[in-house]
Amino acid sequence: MVVDFTVGFGPAERLAKRPNEVRKRFWAAFKRVAAKLPFAEDLLAAYYCAFDRTTPRHVQAALLGALAYFILPFDFAPDMLPLLGFTDDAAVLAAAIRALSSHIRPAHRAAAREALARNGEAAADGPPASPPPAAEG
Repeated sequence: MVVDFTVGFGPAERLAKRPNEVRKRFWAAFKRVAAKLPFAEDLLAAYYCAFDRTTPRHVQAALLGALAYFILPFDFAPDMLPLLGFTDDAAVLAAAIRALSSHIRPAHRAAAREALARNGEAAADGPPASPPPAAEG
């Protein structure tokens, strides 16, 4: 018997192929739930890595897929369920970060921390004009 473990990921895969749509929808979703996310810094670091022009294409594609899964309104555990809603999102993101952690640089993490620090101000309006500059490390 062959089991298809990709069931349910089709919408995320299609959305991941449209980076501008991911960018736009990411910030709307993030603003709604940022205070509830224990993995907000990791999520933002993955976002900045995915949109960094120096990040290899295959890494961008994988991270965009994880980000797309986060912004989809319907997934395995609906996000509006208390305590359980973001567990599947966190698992998908954790798997992507673990597999691609060597590409998430200190500059991406610093940009994530800055965005979280501005959460009540500019971060609520959207991302900075561009991803963090390429940095050594």
